[in-house]
Amino acid sequence: MNTLHYRSLAWPWVGLLVCLALLAQEYMWRLTGLDAPLPVYRVSLMAIGVSCLALVLLPPRRIGYFLGFAVCEGLMASALYLQYGEGLEPCPLCVFQRICVIAMGLVFLIAGIQNPRRTGATVYAVLLLLIGGVGVALAARQVWLQSLPKDQVPACGMGLNYMVDTLPFTDVLRKVFEGSGECAEKGWELLHLTIPGWTLVFFVAMIVASLALVRRDA
Repeated sequence: MNTLHYRSLAWPWVGLLVCLALLAQEYMWRLTGLDAPLPVYRVSLMAIGVSCLALVLLPPRRIGYFLGFAVCEGLMASALYLQYGEGLEPCPLCVFQRICVIAMGLVFLIAGIQNPRRTGATVYAVLLLLIGGVGVALAARQVWLQSLPKDQVPACGMGLNYMVDTLPFTDVLRKVFEGSGECAEKGWELLHLTIPGWTLVFFVAMIVASLALVRRDA
C-alpha cells in the first residue's frame, strides 16, 4: 500500500492563511448586518497577519535591516502626509509614537550599515524590542481611548509644547500616556483600523521581524 507524503506548511504561512480566512469571515458577518468586531480583535488579527507576512517574506539579515528602515520611513512619510496634506494634527500620543518609529528606523539603519553577526543582531533585536515595546504601549493606549463611549472620553488637555515648557518631564510622560480628548478622535481609517491601530500592527510586526533576523543568514 502506497503512502502519500505531503510537504509540511511552514507556520507563518498557516498563520497568514488563518488570518485571511478570519478576515473573510468578518466581512461575511458585515454583509449579514452583524456588529463589527471589537478593536482589540481587529488589531490582534492584523498584527498576526502582518507579522506572519513579514516572516514569510523575510530576506537575508542585512537586507532585512534596510527594509525595516524603509518601512519606518514609509510610516513617517504617511504620517507627515496626513498631517500636512490632509490636515490631521497629531495628538501628544501620536507624537511619541512617531518618536518610537524614528528611533526604530535609526536602529534598523545602523544595523544595516554595520551588518552584524548573530551576537550583534541579538543586541539590535533587544534595542528594537525595547523601543517597539514602548510604541506598542502608546499605540495600545490610544486604541483603547478611541474605543471608549463618547461619555467616557477624557476632556481635551494641554498641548504638548505647552506641557514641555511648563511641566517636569516625568509629568509630561504621565499626562501623555494618560491621553486626552484629542487622542480619542479617529479621523482616518483603513480596513476599519485607525492610525494608532495600524501603528500598533507595524510595531508588533517590526519587533517580530527583528527577532527573526537574529537567526537569519547574513
